Amino acid sequence: MSKAIRALALLPALALLFTGLGWLTQPESAANSLGLPLLDGVARSSQIGDMTAFFLSSSFMIFIGLITEKRTWLLAPAMIMGLTAIFRILAWLLHDAALPMHLIAPEIFFSLILLLVASRLPQEDSHKES
Repeated sequence: MSKAIRALALLPALALLFTGLGWLTQPESAANSLGLPLLDGVARSSQIGDMTAFFLSSSFMIFIGLITEKRTWLLAPAMIMGLTAIFRILAWLLHDAALPMHLIAPEIFFSLILLLVASRLPQEDSHKES
């Protein structure tokens, strides 16, 4: 994989990594950046746990994909971010939610970057003979 393509995939990997670390170290700021109030009690535990897992696991999948050069690892976070954007739009259409384009645009952009990078990787052969 070329260095330019690898560097391109680092954009979403680092953005997700720093956002996930923000949820661990400064959850109130991280919540505010997404337009969320920081909840209390068990809800706060769920909010911080779920959001940290979402961002860090997506980041880690990208890093694993870059290290192993296996496209599946890049397709998974592309799907997660792409579906997040789609579900935000559906929330706006169906449930009177706000349409946060400042959040949707990066999700779509990062998904497209990951799909591009994944397309540059060799197809994995799942039927290798032993």
